[in-house]
Amino acid sequence: MAYNEAIKKAYQEELASLRAAGLYKEERYIHTPQAAEIEVEFPAGTSPRKVINFCSNNYLGLSSHPEVIKAAHEALDRWGFGMSSVRFICGTQDIHRELERRVSEFLGTEDTILFSSCMDANAGVFEAILGEQDVMIADRLVHASIIDGMRLCKAQQDSYKHANMEHLEEKLQEHQDKRIRMIITDGVFSMDGDTARLDEIVRLAEKYDAMVFIDDSHATGYLGPTGRGTHELYGVMGKIDIITTTFGKALGGASGGCVSGRKEIVELCRQKARPYLFSNTLSPVIVATTIKVIELLSQTADRREKLLENTAYWKKGLQEAGFILKESDTAIVPIMLYNAKLAQDFSRDLFEEGIYAIGFFFPVVPKGQARIRTQISAAHEREHLDRGLEAFIKVGKKYNILGKTKEEIIEMYGL
Repeated sequence: MAYNEAIKKAYQEELASLRAAGLYKEERYIHTPQAAEIEVEFPAGTSPRKVINFCSNNYLGLSSHPEVIKAAHEALDRWGFGMSSVRFICGTQDIHRELERRVSEFLGTEDTILFSSCMDANAGVFEAILGEQDVMIADRLVHASIIDGMRLCKAQQDSYKHANMEHLEEKLQEHQDKRIRMIITDGVFSMDGDTARLDEIVRLAEKYDAMVFIDDSHATGYLGPTGRGTHELYGVMGKIDIITTTFGKALGGASGGCVSGRKEIVELCRQKARPYLFSNTLSPVIVATTIKVIELLSQTADRREKLLENTAYWKKGLQEAGFILKESDTAIVPIMLYNAKLAQDFSRDLFEEGIYAIGFFFPVVPKGQARIRTQISAAHEREHLDRGLEAFIKVGKKYNILGKTKEEIIEMYGL
């Protein structure tokens, strides 16, 4: 059937219903490099205004770091812009293998394979290594890209209640007849900012002869004593079978991702993972700059330490003001508002105060769990944090939510 007026009208009505329900997501246009302070055009067509950015994954402030920019220019001159091919045809340069080696050393794994994004890594890995006789047991709050990857795999799917080790153990006992039992979790859960209890997960995996998979995208580069991620934070380096992660957050903020882990698993991905086999190779510019970022991280812990200090200061200020925060042990700090419209209105008012922080609501988070998710960066200075706190408190007073309980906020605004 051709694209006709009836189909067009149906799509228009669906978009209108999203707007009416307060679920329509509006994009903002940034006119400057990514940084603690950026110029944003919002609404579309208006003059851009300078705001403090509290919603970027730029945890270590490296997206516009001078040495990273310099490395990108040098890589462009030496290796060119793009590869125009996939890896197994004519898309592998020496620096691609060099980055894979560096990532393996950094994460403490046996081998690594690059993908164009962590979403592609998650889309490719399960189908490549699991079959109908296997089972995937995932935390119920895993990232959408993990869910999509699991759907592409013929293995049986099951889940356990978020961070509930007793329920996970029940599931492992239930599936003892499967060839492979794979426990699947995020290292850091991006909407809440909490971390997976990897020490307990590994203990159960060893007890019930299961494999462990983690997506560590929101941890790689800054969590753990030397920034290796949640597996370092929980003292289980070398005991995680598969790690997927991104270079698009703390590691420079561009794009690209990988599967890192047991060498046989990596090799199977090289032979069978469809996003790897049928997508263009990661740009050499991104590869070279990611190598530079890993070098920078090995030279000093200053940025990681500043990020931790900034995060502690930000949480303390919000808690003392009377906001309800999710329990988070990372640089992700969600402020709970529960109502989708309130989250959007709150975000819009913050923007008017010079603060860029986005409201999250269904379907990104469950219904009744709307929030403003703030993300702290090493690029933030104390003055940025103080101005942010001042704005949050001002808007919080406007909506009369400071010091209120969850039940009181829901009574005022509903779910």
